[in-house]
Amino acid sequence: MTDALLVAGVFVIAGLIKGAVGIGLPTVVVGLLSIAMPPAQAAQLMVLPALATNFWQMMAGPALGELLRRLAGFIVAVFLGTFATIGFMTTSALASAVLGAVLAAYGAYGLWGRRYHIEAQAERRLSPLVGLLTGMLSGATGVFVIPTMPYLTALRMSAEELVQAVGIVAFVCPLALGVALAVRGQYPAAAAGASFLALLPALAAMYVGMRIRRRLPAATFMRWFFTALIALGGYMFFRAAFR
Repeated sequence: MTDALLVAGVFVIAGLIKGAVGIGLPTVVVGLLSIAMPPAQAAQLMVLPALATNFWQMMAGPALGELLRRLAGFIVAVFLGTFATIGFMTTSALASAVLGAVLAAYGAYGLWGRRYHIEAQAERRLSPLVGLLTGMLSGATGVFVIPTMPYLTALRMSAEELVQAVGIVAFVCPLALGVALAVRGQYPAAAAGASFLALLPALAAMYVGMRIRRRLPAATFMRWFFTALIALGGYMFFRAAFR
């Protein structure tokens, strides 16, 4: 019962953040649950809710076909990178420390990172490389925000295209992670069932988060979010590295 309440509470928090700012559900779920369980188990619970909550964002934009073609090399490389490193998350005692470092790095980027612009010619070369690095970090830690988010925001896209591109990546990365876990026998039916049930509080909280978005300045919410990620990531890193 305690574990069920913990999981439900984490998905409520993650759903609120997802509804308020449009990102963060996989990151928050894996980050918070990994305090109480191995990252691989947290990733198992994250997969189905992440797929469901990002499917609409992927499908709702104006340029799905164009973006899929544009990100094709990135998507293929994500699968390759995820399969290459999934063994680290499922077997290494350092997985929590690496996850903490990634969360803290993403928080620092969100607060202080500069936005760059990547030209179309460079994008064709960089996209598979960024996808491979993203997949490798996703396979090793269960989160995929680094280097994905800095890369996507550096591309020349309209605001609507960027939101849809984030939805595509946030759908593809958990899909690759779930498949990789299943291939290694690390995604049992019980985990899938628990993951499905966790979708309910996440969706309810997303609705509340969308209403909060209309009342709370987005910049203020994002500062809180990224500051919390730095604190959570730092705590996880030092706890895992020095225990």
